[in-house]
Amino acid sequence: MSESETEQTGEHASHRTGQTHECRRCGRNQGLVGKYDIYLCRQCFREVARDMGFKKYR
Repeated sequence: MSESETEQTGEHASHRTGQTHECRRCGRNQGLVGKYDIYLCRQCFREVARDMGFKKYR
């Protein structure tokens, strides 16, 4: 690999490795909650978090 190929990050790196993540509900690519392999965007996560068993403490 040349030096320019190893410096690519972000969208290009995900295409190169085949690891693209998107929201499971709406398909957005930004604002993903990936912890615990949830892969929901933050808007969808707020809508379904309580049903999934998450509790709001504040």
